[in-house]
Amino acid sequence: MQFKNEVEAVDALKQSFNNIKAEIGKVVIGQDEIIKSVLIAIFSNGHCLLVGVPGLAKTLLVQTVASVLDLNFNRIQFTP
Repeated sequence: MQFKNEVEAVDALKQSFNNIKAEIGKVVIGQDEIIKSVLIAIFSNGHCLLVGVPGLAKTLLVQTVASVLDLNFNRIQFTP
């Protein structure tokens, strides 16, 4: 997709970000800040490690992100 200037590109990115965040928010409820952080890591080609007690929807979040973005999902289980 070609944009006339950087402002158009940023607006398109912002719209995509908000659309993706809304789709994920339909499945993962009440985790807006972590959804935002995970999407920022993905958009910036970075990494993130989700750590927390059982039941915080970590796996559900990653499965949903993968589904919305049409990505593959793999999980590494670590139990100390």
